[in-house]
Amino acid sequence: MSLLLRNPFPLLHSISLNFPKHQHKRCTAMMEGSKVEATDEMKKLEGKKVFVAGATGMTGKKIVDQLLSKGFQVRAGVRDVESAKSSLSSNQNIQIVKADVTEGSEKLAEAIGDAEAVICATGFRPSLDLFAPWKVDNFGTVNLVDACRTVGVNRFILVSSILVNGAAMGQILNPAYIVLNIFGLTLIAKLQAEKYIRSSGINFTIIRPGGLRNDPPSGSIAMESEDTLFEGSISREQVAEVAVEALRHPEASYKVVEIVSRTEAPKHSFAEMFGHIKQG
Repeated sequence: MSLLLRNPFPLLHSISLNFPKHQHKRCTAMMEGSKVEATDEMKKLEGKKVFVAGATGMTGKKIVDQLLSKGFQVRAGVRDVESAKSSLSSNQNIQIVKADVTEGSEKLAEAIGDAEAVICATGFRPSLDLFAPWKVDNFGTVNLVDACRTVGVNRFILVSSILVNGAAMGQILNPAYIVLNIFGLTLIAKLQAEKYIRSSGINFTIIRPGGLRNDPPSGSIAMESEDTLFEGSISREQVAEVAVEALRHPEASYKVVEIVSRTEAPKHSFAEMFGHIKQG
């Protein structure tokens, strides 16, 4: 099995990888009536303001663009506001705010402001700091969830990665699982953050894409339930589309979905794709 330098998981920005082609338990009370509540939330979110963490990242930028194109207002959370002004859209419906997920939930609560939903598209940048994945992909995401609780935001979308639970899937020797965990146990950090989100009570959708491609979409989106996919890739544009559509479809609530792109995959509506995934 060979590895090709290509496109990264969302957690890697400069190192890229192509895959071969081939919970916490929530209480029953929280689950009861969740579909009805989720439907009401979706109706309220249409055209409302969404906070995007990691808005200047390669996937984050596409999420911002798709939100704007579908009528949402955006609070773009970035570490460097001045730099972001030249790289993000000048659309009147975007506000650029300073937001560093590693600086704690109090500052993040201020950055989220009056947004009514949060999309997290952050990812650590490879460095000599072996704790970077935990600072960003684990503690940073936890900070963001805690900030949502502070300001009363109850819709959270996380862009994670396939293979985060690779060990439990029997994929511990998968080259992708090995390589990505070399960088400070990145996938394990992601998995721990996912568990925190799932136990938080917040209405979540966790999106686990395969290897990320920068080129335009080729093929249709194939969506599966958690711990199913261990190979494949997908265009960042399609990942952004899934993230935004998760806000618009109540069928996406309280779910973990895994996505790749396949030329042979039949085309389905997002309602159908999200609908066939069980809540968990």
